[in-house]
Amino acid sequence: MTLEFERRTLLQMLGLGVVGGTALGESWPAFAQGKDTVTIGWPSDVPSWDPNQRFAPDAQSIFKLVFDTAIDQGPDLKYIPRLVSKWELAADGLSLALELRDDVVFHNGDKMTAEDFRYTFFERIKAGHAVDTKNSFRKVSDIEIQSPTKVVMKFSEPNATVVQWLGFMGSFVVPKKYMESVGVEKFRDKPVGTGPYKLVEYQLNARIVLERNDAYFGPKPKIKRVVIEIIKDPSARVAAIQSGQVDITTNVPVREVTRLEREPTLAGQMDPMTRVILLQCRNDEGFADQNVRLAAHHAIDKAALSKAFYNGAAVPLAVPATPGTPGYVPDYKFAFDPDKAKAYLAKSGFSPDKPAKIKFASTNGHFPSDYDIARAIVQMWGKVGIAAELETIEYAKYFELNRGGKLPEATLYSWDNGSGDPEIFAGYLLNPKMPFSAWKGMEVGEKVLKLFNTVNYDERIAGYKDLNKFAVEYGATIPLLQSVQTLVRKKGLTFQTYGNGWVLANTMQWS
Repeated sequence: MTLEFERRTLLQMLGLGVVGGTALGESWPAFAQGKDTVTIGWPSDVPSWDPNQRFAPDAQSIFKLVFDTAIDQGPDLKYIPRLVSKWELAADGLSLALELRDDVVFHNGDKMTAEDFRYTFFERIKAGHAVDTKNSFRKVSDIEIQSPTKVVMKFSEPNATVVQWLGFMGSFVVPKKYMESVGVEKFRDKPVGTGPYKLVEYQLNARIVLERNDAYFGPKPKIKRVVIEIIKDPSARVAAIQSGQVDITTNVPVREVTRLEREPTLAGQMDPMTRVILLQCRNDEGFADQNVRLAAHHAIDKAALSKAFYNGAAVPLAVPATPGTPGYVPDYKFAFDPDKAKAYLAKSGFSPDKPAKIKFASTNGHFPSDYDIARAIVQMWGKVGIAAELETIEYAKYFELNRGGKLPEATLYSWDNGSGDPEIFAGYLLNPKMPFSAWKGMEVGEKVLKLFNTVNYDERIAGYKDLNKFAVEYGATIPLLQSVQTLVRKKGLTFQTYGNGWVLANTMQWS
């Protein structure tokens, strides 16, 4: 029997009230409104100003203002030239030939050349720099420089997704000469990129100020000055946009988007994007038992979560891939079935009177309604016989705990994949050799590792569709919903919407 929650009922069950326009706990300088300035309320800071160091999804919209990726994506997520003007992947997947633009200069005036490309994607990794690109470009055995604008990347194994990675997280080209002369630490203090803006002021976890780079090789931004206020608390972001302290803010609770868009000066929007709201699962401790993992999945009413917290806009998911991406399996379903959940738990001796005990973590305000969703899940689990101890973790703490293998049995997380490729969904999510995966079991891991060396596109995509179903039925991952980008802005401000949720100030302008 399907248990149907109405939004109001579920909110009342959880004791959730409506967050109104509360007063700000802190204040920011009020900038005079003008055509040349925009102030953005953003939920998290960059992990550091070395853009290759950490793959932090929300930082990409900031990094892309100061740095450029080798290859870019359009609003429809198709791959387009950026610093690289042409590319060709060999049929065997063992090399990639690229041609670079010859009109790009870094913010300090140095011209970008093939030396900078080789340094970014090969030399830094070989030198042992603490960068996440050592994972995404681990197969690079050499980068041959043929001229100042031509390079050939060579791989130790077939590399089917190198083009996707050159347009994805951490793939920002940095200046070899400058970074080697000042050192990595000093670079973080005074970063130099090729992007449409330059960093002119930075206060950790508080404020970022950017000024337009008038020497930019691409289209010049309409906005000259960008102020990014780091506002981690969602109610404070709501208050900031309502009071006019910021011009645009994101990751706003859905109920607040609905309320604020009725204001005469504000506009709100909710856009599906290529992020999956899911539970990162361990394969040990309280989740060592497959019966418990599967019961945890069957007990979650995803449609109710979408209805209660996203006005039904977040698509319930059965696999870790979003609709329209290659690894999505549209005809596959995983039932919400509390009776089946109880039956699985009974096999292992658990019941509502004798519950299985696990720990559960969630951020609070990192993405819309995250903590509310976590509390609802705890209630759903309690009804079938899973007692979850819920703790709140900071977004930055998630990465630290995951890399150290210290996440709890289940962690609510929004998994970003701007590329849409299934390798960067299930592949990185479930590869036990990667630091991004909480799951370390080789039952699933062996299948993932095989697909990482599959070059034929059709074979690779078919393999990931099979993997997605197997991983879910094994209880290695619990996908919940397609993530929704929630945003509120002043009506006079427009910007380009991207399918992966990027909010780029260089596309903004005042009407």
